[in-house]
Amino acid sequence: MLKNLLTVGGWTMLSRILGLVRDQLLAAFMGVGPLQDAYQVAFRLPNMFRRLFGEGAFNAAFVPLFSSVLTREGPVEAREFARRALGGMLVWLCFLCILGEIFMPEVVRIIAPGFVTDGYRYDLGIALSRITFPYLVLICAAALVAGVLNSLHKFSVAAAAYVTFNLVGIVAIIFVSPFMPNVAYAAAWGVTASGVVQLGLLLWACHKAGCGLWPLMPRMTARMRLLIRRMVPGLVGSGVGQINLTIDTIIATLLPSGSVSLMYFADRINQLPLGVLGAAAGTTLLPVLTRHLAAGEHAKAHHAQNRSLSYVLLLTLPSVAGLLVLSGPIMIVLFSHGAFTDQDALHSARALCAYAIGLPAFVMVKVLSPAFFARGDTKTPVYIGVLVLVINLIFNLLLMKPLVYMGPPLASSLAAFLNVSLLAFFLKKRGALTLDFQTKRTSLLACVSAAGMAAGLVCVSSLLHFPSMFLTRVIWLCGMVSLGSVIYAIFLHFFKLADFASILTSVRRRVSMKR
Repeated sequence: MLKNLLTVGGWTMLSRILGLVRDQLLAAFMGVGPLQDAYQVAFRLPNMFRRLFGEGAFNAAFVPLFSSVLTREGPVEAREFARRALGGMLVWLCFLCILGEIFMPEVVRIIAPGFVTDGYRYDLGIALSRITFPYLVLICAAALVAGVLNSLHKFSVAAAAYVTFNLVGIVAIIFVSPFMPNVAYAAAWGVTASGVVQLGLLLWACHKAGCGLWPLMPRMTARMRLLIRRMVPGLVGSGVGQINLTIDTIIATLLPSGSVSLMYFADRINQLPLGVLGAAAGTTLLPVLTRHLAAGEHAKAHHAQNRSLSYVLLLTLPSVAGLLVLSGPIMIVLFSHGAFTDQDALHSARALCAYAIGLPAFVMVKVLSPAFFARGDTKTPVYIGVLVLVINLIFNLLLMKPLVYMGPPLASSLAAFLNVSLLAFFLKKRGALTLDFQTKRTSLLACVSAAGMAAGLVCVSSLLHFPSMFLTRVIWLCGMVSLGSVIYAIFLHFFKLADFASILTSVRRRVSMKR
């Protein structure tokens, strides 16, 4: 479990680092304003559908079914089911894409109501959205193929393919921009081109794994009916986080120009630990839980769930502490270049703090949701999701005026804590979540360790003020991050949560074996 989590997490981390480079280019070339706002809204739409149909409801329903068929009936039946599901997905999404292209002006009115009064942002938002919208077809199909690879325990191949999104995006911004009306057009075309590359790589990997997935015409078989029955109610339940972020974007378009951009860059930094840890845990845990439950190994399923919770909390809590204490320096060092000013970075840092508060809840939702999906239950998360959506909207409306661009991020964080609390409550009520003593102890001591790390960083940063030159700023930030890591490691060692001597010995042994 830990090996698979770290494998997926490692590739996801590389993707996030390249994504950071891509975002730095977007910030430097477009800054904060109408151009950036329009591009971010155009990207939000296909990205939301990717989370809902691709990585969310469809995969949550498809992966357990595919894994069960693979275990019980063999690879031939499983491959035919996957090809039939891929064909059905492509037909449905192509139809949806055509409708979106035709009615894009109305769609933009819904997802960006604040653009309507600004003709430039509205027209640009429509043009860019039409360019990026086909990405949803490509990336949702890619998510299905990646789900097949994950079920075949080819975690690294599936995770590595997503690195190409940011590589293609970087190339588009740097080399295609001179041939476009502005950088936003180049970035938008880069989004769609990356979908072609990702889907191609994943299909090739499936073919190499002996499971070629040329799509079949959809047929309403018993399995397809079961897949749809599980998927439809899960559209809200599994994608509640993305829907909440979309609500945040809708609210942000009603705020002063630039609010969408400030929230986006804050969310991108928050997504580094969330994407690496949450996505890795959810991706690796779902097929493991499904396999144990299909074999009747309930004790092993509980053990896998508990270990995942322990691992993600140990790795997430120090991230929260670091983001809260160092949000300003992080945003300045990473984004204060070109058209993105220091003042813009500090405003975005406030939004980052609001997002970071909810980071543990965002990650734990990724860990707890598979417990429902592995048992074929997609209804309970949807009921919870509807409630959380309503509460998030209420929080947004209450906080948007007094907190402006900090309001939507804080609303999402509060809604995330409600979400994880309800998921845990229903799992525990059904006997699907039993926290053992070790998990409770690890969680409590990880909180203490993260708090100690934050206190140490606050003390040191008050003595060593943030410098004004870029190079010294980078050195200062790297030093503070290193110091925080050391402090946290000392706490973990003191509480016996990590035996670094054993870890070092294990690493040396693996290196020696490879030689």
